[in-house]
Amino acid sequence: MGNQYKLVKYNLNGKDVEQIVDVRASLTDMLRNDFRMTSVKKGCEVGECGACTVIINGEAFNSCIYLAVWADGKKIRTLESLLGPNGELSDIQQAFIDEAAIQCGFCTPGFIMSSWEILESGKEYTDAELRKLLSGHLCRCTGYENIIRAVKKTMYKRLGKEMPEA
Repeated sequence: MGNQYKLVKYNLNGKDVEQIVDVRASLTDMLRNDFRMTSVKKGCEVGECGACTVIINGEAFNSCIYLAVWADGKKIRTLESLLGPNGELSDIQQAFIDEAAIQCGFCTPGFIMSSWEILESGKEYTDAELRKLLSGHLCRCTGYENIIRAVKKTMYKRLGKEMPEA
């Protein structure tokens, strides 16, 4: 195999996989090119826009600046993993639709994956805290208000609380 390629073993969306990867390849490229995970978007390719966000061992990462070889032994989740067994949307995906937090949709998968990580903490966050936690994402369409509302709606629902009036 030489030094340019390496065998990487990891769990992708609940399935154990093995892949020979170019040591220079990003996780974004591997997920899109080898596994057709098209929810992982190629935006800035320098870790600034968040469109490529995936969950690695429970933590959100920009996959464009994460080398594919670093995936070895890790659990990786993409947006595709959030769908139910019959293709039903997760609660956060449905909230993005309900709150019109989607316009062009390019940034949406990254926002949803970071939101998923935030919501998995089981904590209650203020608007300011949510803005800070989602600050690694850029959206040119929505103005962010509907995105924050979608995350809050899901957060309060998961916590079993009523969402305060705006």
